[in-house]
Amino acid sequence: MVHSRNIWSLILLALLTLTSCNGSGVVTEEGDESCSGNVRRVDTLGLIVLYPEYTKVDLACGTMPSKSDTSVVLVAEASYTGELKTEFKHSNVAGNHVSGGQMYKGFRCKRNTGAFVWYGGKWKFCYPEYAREMEKAADNGGCAFGQEMILKDGKTLPIRRKDGNQNQFRALCNHNGKLCIAESSTIVRFGDFKQMLLKLGVTDAIYLDMGTGWNHAWYRDKGKIVELHPKLHNYCTNWITFYQR
Repeated sequence: MVHSRNIWSLILLALLTLTSCNGSGVVTEEGDESCSGNVRRVDTLGLIVLYPEYTKVDLACGTMPSKSDTSVVLVAEASYTGELKTEFKHSNVAGNHVSGGQMYKGFRCKRNTGAFVWYGGKWKFCYPEYAREMEKAADNGGCAFGQEMILKDGKTLPIRRKDGNQNQFRALCNHNGKLCIAESSTIVRFGDFKQMLLKLGVTDAIYLDMGTGWNHAWYRDKGKIVELHPKLHNYCTNWITFYQR
């Protein structure tokens, strides 16, 4: 969360108590798509880990993908949103990003130390340079977004967020060559969240926007919609989305 959103989140937090296969072979920074379906959920080590089965990944912008779209299997907020605005503008997304194969210019965000990139049926976690890979994603009809890179090649990275910061945290991860989303099941210290990911065996992880209202996400479990955290406002701007087509 950034800018005026901090005040909004604190107010909401006071009002509300926070009530599979992809890739193969050696664990690397990228993997290949290989199946389609729903989402496998594993609760372990204080984490909720979601392994989507998919054929396409994209960054949806402006409007959260509809639950009535049966091709969508998993949706979660990706990059930070700058200001609280009811109308959508790509310039209100933190950093340059690629959606539907198109490059868009976002606002400059020093927190964005890395990026997630998907094109040609493959995904990558890029750190610290990622501009060229974003261009490739745009050239090849893919998607990309910038965020705080937490882990790379099994090692923690320097990050602006303090280890003592407490929240429910979420990250997009490379776990044994599979793309997954991992979220702490309770409020924890950020330093502990990093250790949970390492203990799970995550090698690469990039932060996904969280905080009260920003943490709303959903996935499809054998056709049934499962929500993670309530939807409290309409200020979110972008979502990493997994499709089964």
